Amino acid sequence: MITAWARGLTRHRTGRLLAALAGIALAVALVAALGSFLTASKATMTQRALRSVAVDWQVQVQPGADPNAVLSLVRKAPGTRAALPVGYARTAGFTARVQGSTQTTGPGMTLGLPDGYRTLFPDALRPLSGASTGVLLAQQTASNLHAAPGDTVGVQLPGVGIRQVKVDGVVDLPQADSLFQTVGAPGQSQPTAPPDNVVLLPAAQFAALTQGSTGTTTQIHVARDTARLPADPAAAFTSVTRAAHNLEARSAGTALVGNNVGAALDSARQDALYAQILFLFLGVPGAVLAAALTVAVASAGSERRRQEQGLLRLRGLRPGQITALAGLEAALTGLLGGAAGLGIAALTGRLAFGTASFGTSAGTVAVWYGIAFVLGAAVAAGAVLVPALRDLRTVTVAETRKVPGARGTRSPWWARYGLDFALLIGSWLVFRASSGNQYALVLAPEGVPSISVSYWAFLGPALLWIGAALLLWRLTLLALAHGRPALARLARPLTANLAGTTAAILARRRRPLARSVVLLALAVSFATSTAVFNSTYKQQAEVDARLTNGADVTVTEPPGAHIPPSAAGSLKISGVHHVEPLQHRFAYVGSDLQDLYGVQPGTIAQATSLQDAYFSGGTTVQLMRKLAQRPDNLLVSAETVNDFQLSPGDTVNLRIQDARTKTLRTVPFHYAGVVKEFPTARKDSFFVANASYIAKTTGSDAVGAFLLDTGGTHQQQIAAQLRAKLGTGATVTDLTQTRGTVGTSLTSVDLAGLTRIELVFAVLLAAGAGGLVLALGLAERRRTFAIATVLGARTRQLRGMVLTEALLLAVAGLAGGALIGWALSEMLVKVLTGVFDPPPATLAVPGPYLTLTVLAALGAVLAAALNGIRRARRPAVEELRDL
Repeated sequence: MITAWARGLTRHRTGRLLAALAGIALAVALVAALGSFLTASKATMTQRALRSVAVDWQVQVQPGADPNAVLSLVRKAPGTRAALPVGYARTAGFTARVQGSTQTTGPGMTLGLPDGYRTLFPDALRPLSGASTGVLLAQQTASNLHAAPGDTVGVQLPGVGIRQVKVDGVVDLPQADSLFQTVGAPGQSQPTAPPDNVVLLPAAQFAALTQGSTGTTTQIHVARDTARLPADPAAAFTSVTRAAHNLEARSAGTALVGNNVGAALDSARQDALYAQILFLFLGVPGAVLAAALTVAVASAGSERRRQEQGLLRLRGLRPGQITALAGLEAALTGLLGGAAGLGIAALTGRLAFGTASFGTSAGTVAVWYGIAFVLGAAVAAGAVLVPALRDLRTVTVAETRKVPGARGTRSPWWARYGLDFALLIGSWLVFRASSGNQYALVLAPEGVPSISVSYWAFLGPALLWIGAALLLWRLTLLALAHGRPALARLARPLTANLAGTTAAILARRRRPLARSVVLLALAVSFATSTAVFNSTYKQQAEVDARLTNGADVTVTEPPGAHIPPSAAGSLKISGVHHVEPLQHRFAYVGSDLQDLYGVQPGTIAQATSLQDAYFSGGTTVQLMRKLAQRPDNLLVSAETVNDFQLSPGDTVNLRIQDARTKTLRTVPFHYAGVVKEFPTARKDSFFVANASYIAKTTGSDAVGAFLLDTGGTHQQQIAAQLRAKLGTGATVTDLTQTRGTVGTSLTSVDLAGLTRIELVFAVLLAAGAGGLVLALGLAERRRTFAIATVLGARTRQLRGMVLTEALLLAVAGLAGGALIGWALSEMLVKVLTGVFDPPPATLAVPGPYLTLTVLAALGAVLAAALNGIRRARRPAVEELRDL
């Protein structure tokens, strides 16, 4: 019997089975693909964090301790791959006599590097000119001394005097901040900037040079075996932190660990949680929607299935046997749909990422595939088996023979209790709380192993999604139940004198039609919110890169250099449209030292993008006009405004170094507005003022950086030409280079990978929601069309009945989906503010993708309608005989 039933299902209910299979396959594929991608992303974040560290640990030997004993202890510590001692010595300054003039610098540092240091830590030094070993000058030091390989530099050591060394090369120190950190000091006590003047010596020469000098210390630089760390950044952070604490405990106070690799993983674990949040925000709704599509597909044939069940009961089948047959259909749907979904997931991984495993391990893929398969089986059981069991308990045989739609006209229970309104109110309340000024979605205290996510913030978008769907359901039911005259008028051009009948049929079928409208609206809203979020993220990533770099290409002059604005002419090479000088000074407000940027208000916008969102108290044009009209006007950060209780027009006295006397002098400004972000500004607290006023009051028009506009093209080539032209005298960065370095490791794993999966599935879901349910609903109403044909309905009128329903579904579903998608997008971007840096002023709307989604949905609805029209042309006698 079971075999015959299965054969009959596949022969006579092929369309229904395939539609259910498609829904389950989409749900399984989406969960498997996103889960595997999420795990692979976390592993990628860990690897990127590890690669970003030049020296894993810097172990500071404490005063009075034996460096050799500490070195031996470190080398024996579990997980240590290699360790080398590095000497540190403070200097009173450096001198050099070049081309008849003597150059002198302020205090600095001298390091003693042992043999093999650059081989073990290749990213700690980057050769710029000359040799890569021997006596090496840092780039900034070489610029300050005007020194080059072959020149002699004097090193002033406390208690020893000046010692001469011959320069072999000039190098860059990419990770100078960590290299010269104060080991063991909290983050707020670390130096604000690494020393400008640094000389690197071979260990033997360092020992001879610093003999008798005071202020010499030793660090042990350690390379750890990071290959065995967990793939998850949070677990890896916990592992390396515990290892560092273990070493400090065993050293009995003779060593402190500067855990550079732990600091990198500390940042990556927060980004990993944001990736997990994005998976929940953007992935779970898609899986739920695919499951709902499967349930809707199964529900489209519920009347037919109920009638079949009544017939089986009349023929004497016991409830257990009927349950077994329903279970067979659920099993076939679940197993085949699950297998198809896993195949789609593997194909997605191969097409989008080049590998079916999404870059993660086979074991992880197997776990996610297993979870997705079980979810698919559960959806199949819920869509097919559960309704069958419910009907066995609650529906009599006589009721199964009733005309479809005649079993109940009461409103759904949620509509009677106003659940949709309650959910929308709850969504608004949660959104207000979770988008407050001091709210943090992810809490990751620096250096603390525990990390937490405020998952209750998910309630806002979730409640909005569900509440809006139920409200649309309610409105559709009301419109179909009480709007028959309007429906008749709308249907008349297509159905002629059957307009009233068409309206009556739509009103009678209002429940399945409302379900179809809601399903299409949810699919469109899912596609809209995902696409808008992705586009907004890309937009803000570009804004972040431009803010960090300043312009297409930026030439940063070394501190203390006196480069006039007129030097801009030498930088205007082929491909450069405009060169804008930007002053960079430091100023005290009270006891607080902040960056001060001097701009030319009339031309600054020609080289860089200034958005209104960067300012408060006026637009970009208005505030730049204020700086131009009154040169002593000042733009201040919001933090400074709050700390000093400033009001517009207040006098702000800044202490700035006078270039003539080298002393601080008080310069009065007037508070004119708030600046939140500014090109090249790397800190939250800074000032923006008129460059001419700064030059007049300090006696110097020296430029800190030149911002170059290249029209958005050829940034790398122009930057390379300028590096060759300027040598080591200035630092040249381009926007392309900055894009790869700014932002979080969440940016590094390419959020587009996640949304690329989402967007493809969203189009498929929109097409399925628009077409599958309508097609199956029309197929189940072949009896209605056959009877209408017998009663004299013409083919044109039947076609009009089908097109009217399709048109109603498309218009209501797309309009409702657009509104829900817009509201969801606004809420998602606001709640996920931590993902964006800086927060967006407006949402980015991806017109081409949304057009594709609408066309896919309309195409699916039209295809379903045409298929229904084709079926309606079948001779009525044959149709009634088959039914």
